[in-house]
Amino acid sequence: MKSKGQPENRCQEENRMNEASVPNGPATVGVIGGGRMGAGIAQVFAALGSRVVVVESGEEAATAARQRIADGLAKAAERDKLDERPEVVLERVTLVEDVTGLPGHAELVVEAVPELPELKVEVLIGAEAVIGADTVLASNTSSLSIAELSAPLARPERFLGMHFFNPVPSSKLVEVVTPPQVADDVVGRVTGWVRALGKTDVVVRDSPGFATSRLGVMLGLEAIRMLEEGVAGAEAIDNAMELGYRHPMGPLRSTDLVGLDVRLAIADYLHSTLGERFAPPQLLRDKVAAGDLGRKTGKGFHDWS
Repeated sequence: MKSKGQPENRCQEENRMNEASVPNGPATVGVIGGGRMGAGIAQVFAALGSRVVVVESGEEAATAARQRIADGLAKAAERDKLDERPEVVLERVTLVEDVTGLPGHAELVVEAVPELPELKVEVLIGAEAVIGADTVLASNTSSLSIAELSAPLARPERFLGMHFFNPVPSSKLVEVVTPPQVADDVVGRVTGWVRALGKTDVVVRDSPGFATSRLGVMLGLEAIRMLEEGVAGAEAIDNAMELGYRHPMGPLRSTDLVGLDVRLAIADYLHSTLGERFAPPQLLRDKVAAGDLGRKTGKGFHDWS
């Protein structure tokens, strides 16, 4: 397995020697997936001082993931939110092309692949086979059942949900999702790491949509229905919630930021598990079918071009 971003002769022994250099944080972290969320998770742990190994298949995808992290660090430095030079932090990040490249001594491995249960289960099983028995394994899923994802795992007591929010570096919240079988010490370690990142943990019981997605999606779907029915325009609906209820971002702008395709997938899942109140509006399906996915495509409920 060829690694990218660090010398070939840097070994696990050197990584272990650096464990004491990350007060209250994990010395070594694995992140599976180098997309927007995975890159953000890698960035914040690297900035904390952790050595981070990011799994992203294919040279092109790995290069893009590394660039996302580099860009994020540069922006953090511009805002005076970084204690070290971006290039110094980036040196702690390694890219590998398969979960077999994850370090066995990692204290934490976070899965951040797309919201497809079969894909998540596949990568989680693969990761568990190479990490240590004491490693905490987490999923960044925003709505899928943690208990169901853990069903095929050999050590479900070491597995829980760590739901980061986009954009990860500036978001202050991490939702820690606890299935019935998770060990208490795992929850304690994870909440401690969240606080070491300067973020706030909200511990919730494993249930469809958890707390944040369940509430956020419900508000977003109703805003889409209002737009569909001609109650008000997108700008007016968002302004009503931002100015009237002091929401930092209106529900339609939030949907654009998350991605209309992502929100539709979550809504479909909640619809199947919680009933008709989460049925996606036809307008949402139409926009996804047309490729208007929000900020990432330049157009959603607002124009981001």
